[in-house]
Amino acid sequence: MKERVLVGEMSEIGRLVLLGAPLGNPADASTRLGEVLSTADVVAAEDTRRLSRLARDLDVTIPGRVVSYFEGNEERRTPELVEVLTAGHLVALVTDGGMPSVSDPGYRLVRAALDAGIPVTAAPGPSAVTTALALSGLPCDRFCFEGFLPRSRGARRARLRALVTEERTLVLFEAPHRVAAALADLADTFGVDRPAALCRELTKTYEEVLRRPLGDLARWAAEGDPRGEITLVVAGAPATPPARPDDDALRALVAEREAAGRTRRDAVTDVATDHGLRRRDVYAVVHQQQ
Repeated sequence: MKERVLVGEMSEIGRLVLLGAPLGNPADASTRLGEVLSTADVVAAEDTRRLSRLARDLDVTIPGRVVSYFEGNEERRTPELVEVLTAGHLVALVTDGGMPSVSDPGYRLVRAALDAGIPVTAAPGPSAVTTALALSGLPCDRFCFEGFLPRSRGARRARLRALVTEERTLVLFEAPHRVAAALADLADTFGVDRPAALCRELTKTYEEVLRRPLGDLARWAAEGDPRGEITLVVAGAPATPPARPDDDALRALVAEREAAGRTRRDAVTDVATDHGLRRRDVYAVVHQQQ
């Protein structure tokens, strides 16, 4: 008999709450996560067994119905959960760690709920992305999250070639059995000296953060047996200096600033600074035809 998630009818529209779950240490769970679990009519979990362990660790009783919601049944279960929400019930969505939808099940349900006019909110929690980024020691004022790289070598290398000039710090997820191949391709594409960090088992007993160039990390992974959940953080490409204008363009830029009221000295300095050139070189170009 097909499992259904419907519960009793209610008149008001329901609400979907995305729960940010601990990455490993249950003490990182928010008080609000426990409150939502203890009041939701339905809790949709990526792994119902892991949810049960989390509830025990938090000493939380889940009175609502618990159903599975993972990659293999998302398509089928989403309309059932939307039906529950439309009937006026509170549905909580929780994955194995971090925020639903971020390289985890959830986006399909969020989109379907919004399309049905159902309010969607979140009880924020731990994130492997920002945790690894902060621990990496790499610049984190601007970053780019790429999720999981493609599994096949050709598609993976094509994705990396498209990212080779990305100047923001990159954050990637990778499975332990593919991390050696991924790091080898990263080193080949980005260069063996590109700074990076491999973050493994974040917040768990055997947490490990290796901050090394890509070449060293690739060798480490090839020689060892990486295990656990892995997040890779890779420094962005060095900023590309602006292209040098030709001599005529340089003279025109200086003349433009002089016409705007800048002195010759200041105009030359401005142009040199804008284009990463030495002031004396710009000055020489300006005076070539005088």
